Amino acid sequence: MSTPADKPEVVQLPVAPAIVPSARNRRAATQRVREARDRLTSTSGTRPAFDHELLRQYAQTRLSASLVVMLLVVATGVLFGFWMEPASAAVWTFGMLCIHAVTIYNCNNYLKEPSSPNSTRKWRARFILLDLLYGLCWTTILVHPAGFDPVTNTLMMFLMLLVVAVSSMLAASLPIAAFAATAPVTSAIALKFVIGGSFNNYILAVLALAAEGYFALLAHRLHSTTLATLEARAEKDALIGELEQAKAISDEARHRAESANVAKSRFLAQMSHELRTPLNAILGFSEVMKSEIFGEHAVAVYKSYSADIHNSGVHLLNLINEILDLSRIEAGRYELNEEAVSLVHVVADCHHLLKLRASSRGITIHEVFEHGMPRIWGDERATRQIVLNLLSNSIKFTPQGGEIWLKVGWTASGGQYLSVKDSGSGIAEDEIPIVLASFGQGTNSIKSAEQGAGLGLPIAKSLIDMHGGTFTLRSKLRVGTEVIVTFPPERVMSALAPMAEEAPPIQPAETADPAADARRRLRNKPIMNAGTGLRA
Repeated sequence: MSTPADKPEVVQLPVAPAIVPSARNRRAATQRVREARDRLTSTSGTRPAFDHELLRQYAQTRLSASLVVMLLVVATGVLFGFWMEPASAAVWTFGMLCIHAVTIYNCNNYLKEPSSPNSTRKWRARFILLDLLYGLCWTTILVHPAGFDPVTNTLMMFLMLLVVAVSSMLAASLPIAAFAATAPVTSAIALKFVIGGSFNNYILAVLALAAEGYFALLAHRLHSTTLATLEARAEKDALIGELEQAKAISDEARHRAESANVAKSRFLAQMSHELRTPLNAILGFSEVMKSEIFGEHAVAVYKSYSADIHNSGVHLLNLINEILDLSRIEAGRYELNEEAVSLVHVVADCHHLLKLRASSRGITIHEVFEHGMPRIWGDERATRQIVLNLLSNSIKFTPQGGEIWLKVGWTASGGQYLSVKDSGSGIAEDEIPIVLASFGQGTNSIKSAEQGAGLGLPIAKSLIDMHGGTFTLRSKLRVGTEVIVTFPPERVMSALAPMAEEAPPIQPAETADPAADARRRLRNKPIMNAGTGLRA
């Protein structure tokens, strides 16, 4: 029988995945409604913006082919001057050129005018009427009673095909205009062939109608291709706009998060005095009470209580110090106080401090140090904190009777390394990024009786990064964990020994900086006594 605590899980499991499809369906429905509204307000069944773009392409095509159309009209007028009266051919040529000039003039005006749905419908009707007039004028000369001999029929068929082909290509962006320009010509030619009454003329009439159908289909295909191109471009522009908007939103959210994180770090860094002052009072008075400096307690248990208060205060102070150190590192306010530091001595001191704690749990700590290692140029307090964090973590998660190995030696590049390896429960591979993050704790840490704040490893990694070194964590479940930190060769001070024989440069007393001088000599001299790997 299910308990009340189980019911929310049963209800929520099918609901959560349904959120995304419902949102996707709403978006698709909104897009369909918008497209339907655009088609209803359009004159061609497409979006109004597409109508305007198609008319623009129509006008641009007319303008680019204006010279070709003019030459075709003039050549036709000159040719028909041999079969009809020259004056009639000249009048027809002049009329066609006038219609062509009016079309070009309207195309220029349309391209200069700003777009709007009303103006698009007006210009669309105007262009269709001009093309219809253009086709009727071609009809007047092609159906002229000039006889039906084979040469004339061939010439009429050739001119009809040429006129229909040119008109269809020029008006492909506006199929109705292409039909208005070619249908009168084809109909007149076919009717004239049918009136001729011969079998050949019937065949020519059928061919004329077939040619009209072919070019009409070709114009429709060109229009569909152009429309598909416009739709793809509009969709691409819409996607680009959405991506830019999403990027702007994400950038703004990232900036806000970064600002909030920096503000948080600065706030914690400024709280050092406010947090430590009351704790110092608690630690001081509890120490006095625990030590019974002013006399023994009337109740003996008060001494135990004072010790508990003191121990809890020390634990709380250490936790606050870790939080403040991490906040100062994140806020960029942690400054290294660099000096000559012996890594071996620091590790040995930290071992001595935590030896009693390890012994109480039956844990054996082995030291494997290389002898004669030179000092490194770094922050002794930060180095000591790195070692204490790593060693205390190993003691915390190593079971009773376990072992820990402390190793200090040379790296292959000439730097120095520190290795802390334990035989504890280990860390799962997918939890390593979690334990390296601030306040991150793995499964074993949650189960441990000695839970911490999850700041030891992040602080150690940040401090070694500030020294220009590397931080490596290797772990296997039920095998153990090993953490290796390295200091780069540039911080090894073995290269400074030969410089003692050289005369130091003369500097004014107020500007001399021994630490800066040591760093400068360290960069200018090669590293000596470098080993060839991690030596145990």
